[in-house]
Formats: sequence, structure tokens, C-alpha cells
Amino acid sequence: MARKIIGNMLIAQSGGPTVVINQSLVGAILEAKKHPEIKKIYGARHGIKGILSDDLVDLTKETPANLELVANTPSSALGSVRKKPSIEDCRAIFDRLRHHNVRYFFYIGGNDSAETAHIINEAAKNDRYELHCFHIPKTVDNDLRENDHTPGYASAAKFVAQAFMGDDLDNRALPGVKINVVMGRNAGFLTAASALARTREGDGPHLIYLPERPFDVLHFPKQIREVVEKYGRCVVAVSEGIVDDEGTPIAATYTKEVDSHGNVQLSGTGALGDFLVGLVKQKTNISRVRADTFGYLQRSFPGVVSPVDAAEARAVGAQAVKFATAGDWDGSVAIRRKPGKTYKTYYEMVPLFAVAKETRHMPDSFIAKNGHDVTKAFIDYVAPLVGPLPKIGTLGARVRTAKRPATVAAPAKKAPKAPAKAPAKTEKAPKAAPKAAKPAAPKSPVKPAPKAAAKPAKK
Repeated sequence: MARKIIGNMLIAQSGGPTVVINQSLVGAILEAKKHPEIKKIYGARHGIKGILSDDLVDLTKETPANLELVANTPSSALGSVRKKPSIEDCRAIFDRLRHHNVRYFFYIGGNDSAETAHIINEAAKNDRYELHCFHIPKTVDNDLRENDHTPGYASAAKFVAQAFMGDDLDNRALPGVKINVVMGRNAGFLTAASALARTREGDGPHLIYLPERPFDVLHFPKQIREVVEKYGRCVVAVSEGIVDDEGTPIAATYTKEVDSHGNVQLSGTGALGDFLVGLVKQKTNISRVRADTFGYLQRSFPGVVSPVDAAEARAVGAQAVKFATAGDWDGSVAIRRKPGKTYKTYYEMVPLFAVAKETRHMPDSFIAKNGHDVTKAFIDYVAPLVGPLPKIGTLGARVRTAKRPATVAAPAKKAPKAPAKAPAKTEKAPKAAPKAAKPAAPKSPVKPAPKAAAKPAKK
């Protein structure tokens, strides 16, 4: 039986917030309370920045009711950070961990957060400091290696799908070209989720551009024009991370800002959308061209939550604590999907270095051969994660313009016949009137008029 270390627990959140990241936080806290070897539970505000500044909160006495409220609240309850620790930072972190007798450290985040956890873990080993160090997965980009998908992605994908549903309806009402820029630095999973908005023939998005395929600036306006000629309008989904033939992000031309992990800042600006709008207007005769950048809205939007996402986010938090208290020293929790038509998952522990720093991309089987759409395989992959979407209603069958001339032509044929018969009768009436005035009197109510005219003639 593995030796269990008695000590305190420290948990923190890092990287971009999500709508379910607090589910992982609460899942870990509630599970930790079940294990007597974990005495106190601390939370670091704003990730490792809070550890370095000793900005901690005591989570041990939080009530279950309040924890549930926090779990269902979007964004990072403890605050977040984007900081890559230096060697000096690691030494300072260990001083704080020793001071608070922390033996269980959990870091919730994406691949950069996994890299941070890996750096801290390696430094702990070098210092021979007994520390259970675990990474809890999270990212809306869905680009963590070793995982079928990551907590945060499904809810963000649900937001994207519903946003495109609404935007497509808007575009149907006022036709034109609409370009929406979606998050996704190296992987197009989130942008690809826009395809779920399609419920009938002709629905947008009509074009989907992903980082996994080179973006042809010259061909782009032509593809827009082709769609407009077919449908009279065009809705486009573009990943913020689209690249040219050399792999350079198109958006990198407009920004030089980078974070501590060396990532170019792509979100938080509408430059890419503006560039694409200008390109379409310049190369086509289409006048109504608009763009929106979803930006940070898709990460922590209240009310748009995938039930599957929320449940799995809580599960990976709890599972990390289970792995740590079972004797495992370090690792990351990975979500695996069981084969079969019915959606089922299970959890495994993988090495920190397998998840740290590097990212994964959408597989070729998920991307259409034309390079600007997705396949049925992707829809089958993402649909059970996102769950049910709103149903869209439409009005009855449209009256075809081809039927209208036929309806007008029918009475037009009868109209000439009626006037032709009327003059023929009036021509015969004056000739027959003097010969057959008496027999016609009882048959026609119009005859009293000629008799009245005859009496004055006798006088």
C-alpha cells in the first residue's frame, strides 16, 4: 500500500476562464474533504502569482451550498493568470509551500498551465520536496494532447453553434456577407462547432476556415462570390488562428503582443475581421459585408452550458484528488471516449510532460477535402458533447413565381368572349323588336320600357 503523506492542499486556476472551470475547482474541494490525510484546503488567487505573493484563501470551511453556487458560476472564482515560472519563481513557490505545509498541489488550466505544473513538479523533485503535483485539464480550444476533448470546450462550442444559428437567421432577413471570427489559435475545434447551426439546406455557415489548412487570401473573395451567387448571401466562420502557406497567422500581421509563454495575442481585437471585410469589398461588387469577433464572449457566457461539459469538468477535479491520494505523485487527468455509438467516457492519468506546452490539431478526418468545411465524422464527434440545440421554425411553402402568370391568364381568355356575345345580341334586338313585341313581353322583364315608349306615340 502506497505511503500517504499528511499535509495541506493548494489549488489554483490558470489561463483563459471557461463557463465550467469552477466545476473542476469544486469537484476537487469536495473530494479532498473526504480524505483525512488532507488537512486544510487553500486556494491561490490568480494562479502562481497568488502563491508568490502569499495571496491565499481558506477553502476548508466553505459550505456545500456556497460551493454549489460557485460551481455553477462561470469564469475563474479564484482569478487567473498567464505566467510562466522562472527558476527563481520556483524557489520562491517552494518556500511558500513549505511555510503552509502544502503536499498536494492542483493546477487547473490548459497546455501552458500543464507546462507550469511540470516545471514546478521537476523543481520539487530536484529539491527532494515531497509534493503531489497534478494538472486538471481545461481549455475552450480543445487542443490538449492525450484527451478526446477537454472541459470548457463543449459549452463554448454550444455558444458558437447558437450564435451562428441566430446570426444566420439575421442574415436570411437582411442578406449579405457576414464573417464571424472565432477563438482557436492552433486548433479549429471551436470554429468547426459552428457547423452545428445548420438545420436545413442553405443554412450557414457556408464556409468554415480552420488553422489546420492554409488560408488563401486571393481565393477567399472568389469563394464568397460563388456562395452569394448560389444562395444570395453568405455566412462565414473563421478561426482567429488561420495561417498562410508558410504557417504564419494572418492576424499576426496586426499585433505584436505576446504572453509569457510566447503566444501571439490573437483575441480581443477585430483587426482580422476588418481585414477580411475589406478584402471582400475590394475584390467583389458585394456592398453589404459585415464582421464580428466573438472574442471572450464565448468563454464564460452565463446560461449557455453543456450538461455533459459541467459533469465532466467536476469529475476531472475529483479524479485528480483521487489519483493523488491513491499514491500517485504527479500527472494530468485525461478524458477518454469509449468506442461505440453510445457516448461514454472514462478517465486516465497521463504524465505531465505529455500534456505540457505542445498542442494537438483537428484530425484530417474531421476536415472536408475542399478545406473550408467539416465532415460528418466531426459532427458525430461534437454533437453528444454539445447536446440539444434550439429548434428553428419556418413558415409554409413559398408561392412560386412560376404559378402567378397561369392564374392571371385564365380569366384573360374568358374576358374577350363575353363582350363578343353582348354586341351580337344588341344588333339583333333592334331588328326583331317591331316584329315580335307581344310574344317577348311575358318572357322578358325588360319589355315594359318599349310599351311605355309606344303610348306617347299614339297620342
